[in-house]
Amino acid sequence: MTSAPRTTGDLPDDPADRTLPQLLARNACEYPQLPGLSWQSADPDSGWTTLGWAEIHERTRSLAAGYRALGVGRGDHVLLMMPNRPEHWLSDLALVRLGAIPVSVYGTSAPEQITHIARNCRARLAVVEGTAQVAVWEPLLADADTPLERLVVAETGAEGRHFPYAALLSEPVPEQFAKELDAAHPDDPLTVVYTSGTTGEPKGVVLTHRQVMSNALALDAVVELPPHVEHICYLPFAHIAERMLGIYLPCHRASHVYLCADPTRVAAVVREVRPAQFFGVPRIWEKLSATVRGILSLMPAEQRAVIEEAFGTAREHVGYRERGETPPAELEERYARAREEVLLPMLAAGGLGRVTWSASASAPMPVDVVRFWAGFGIVIMDAWGLTETTGVATSNSPKTGFRLGSVGRPVESVEIRVAEDGEILVRGSSVFSGYLQPDGSVRSGVDAEGWLATGDIGRIDEDGYLWLTDRKKEMIITSTGKNVPPALVENALKEHPLIGQAMVHGDNRSYLVALLVLDAEAAPAWATANGVEAEGGLAALAEHPAVRAEVDRAVAAANTRLNRTEQVRRYELLAEEWGPATGELTPSLKMRRRVIRDKHADSLSRLYEG
Repeated sequence: MTSAPRTTGDLPDDPADRTLPQLLARNACEYPQLPGLSWQSADPDSGWTTLGWAEIHERTRSLAAGYRALGVGRGDHVLLMMPNRPEHWLSDLALVRLGAIPVSVYGTSAPEQITHIARNCRARLAVVEGTAQVAVWEPLLADADTPLERLVVAETGAEGRHFPYAALLSEPVPEQFAKELDAAHPDDPLTVVYTSGTTGEPKGVVLTHRQVMSNALALDAVVELPPHVEHICYLPFAHIAERMLGIYLPCHRASHVYLCADPTRVAAVVREVRPAQFFGVPRIWEKLSATVRGILSLMPAEQRAVIEEAFGTAREHVGYRERGETPPAELEERYARAREEVLLPMLAAGGLGRVTWSASASAPMPVDVVRFWAGFGIVIMDAWGLTETTGVATSNSPKTGFRLGSVGRPVESVEIRVAEDGEILVRGSSVFSGYLQPDGSVRSGVDAEGWLATGDIGRIDEDGYLWLTDRKKEMIITSTGKNVPPALVENALKEHPLIGQAMVHGDNRSYLVALLVLDAEAAPAWATANGVEAEGGLAALAEHPAVRAEVDRAVAAANTRLNRTEQVRRYELLAEEWGPATGELTPSLKMRRRVIRDKHADSLSRLYEG
């Protein structure tokens, strides 16, 4: 294998041949003072610390020397378990410059998952945040079956007997060290991303520089963004979406990353930064819409009527765009007036007044949520892909077209087809190299013709748009042999603002039942608007007759839109929201159905009694 050109700021003519170190060198040369990374300390009132691209280049060089002094070399895997803080972001790039392979681990991973990952990638070094993480990782240092030898600890004062992160930057940079840096080849591994383990042990997905660059170029072809756009980085770096949006695309585009280490502060950071782009997995958009709906429900009727009229105008305008038609002049005028007088002030109050590109992926997006935001003139460009496709494989686009409810058409780096059983197949230049094996080899995940079986079920319409049905492994098969896609039913149930989360159940049963969770934001607002006493919190509301009656109506309304096999016969209403910390959701906010079924096994059994 030939070595890639040294990074002097020049780039290969073919963009797909570029490596991440070359992009960093280009940014430092052409945009030295342009902001590339910003973060806040633990006290958000203390303001932002910002590094320009020249500073990022120098900082990662110093960090690379520090890691080299600890024995990290080309081809070594290094584990990173920290939230979205600068130590994680900068270490990731420093390790890539050194030729090592960074592997981010979800902060909510169970000890057995961490052990599996450490053994699978054979890493000798892990970089962790603080005391809590040290307690989880320390036993692996004495585990004879795990190669881990050393921990680096980011938080000052939490390192104990382990190596302090700050000391990495104090290591002298050897005079000949530059010869060891930035020699990556486009086909070298850039990272290993472990799947979130919704259906078994996490698998290590090997991605190269070329695969990442192919996906970055394909994404650029379907989005419209201003130069050096801001990105609020709040999803875990162990998620392929944030690795692309928060690390690789910013290096490719020389854009500005705002790190948000605490996901609960996303709304506050959006209000402060006012980004031109915003990406959220479906649960984020659902929670945002629930919050806005709750605020609207408390407004006087006259004010709500004005807003609803503006929503109608915006949706009519979006409809023309969706069909690829030019809106009539009269509608353009009405929409411009509604946006200026009603919609933009509301969006600006939430920090979304500058958004020109909004997107979602990771799971099927509820259509009612998409249409809600269309009322603001915001079209959520729903996309679809897997870790194995380096993220996005299909996407709606303001440039090439969109269909609300679909996940768009294939991006330029892949082609897709649907197998006879409905499973979606993908192949192309951004499809992964394979799965990492404990002996260091990489096992291919595609067939002889290069097709990846994704495990997702869907259909392609006559215009080439992909419509998702569900995960193949999650399909419910009733005792009568009928196939039911659970996401279809769950999204219908969640159209009512009171229902924040839903899981339907019915494998080998004659009918479906559901676990429903009250929405933490919308339920109190609904109670206030309807004169229901909310004292006692969500638990009291879940037992209140008026709330139960309204949920009954919501389930009945959803059932009218579903066929008989898909209808929910009985349900249980819960008050405690599911989340990653309690295990019901993955860190990317997808449901772990097995965990939910196990936790609520008694409730599900009772729903089939009598």
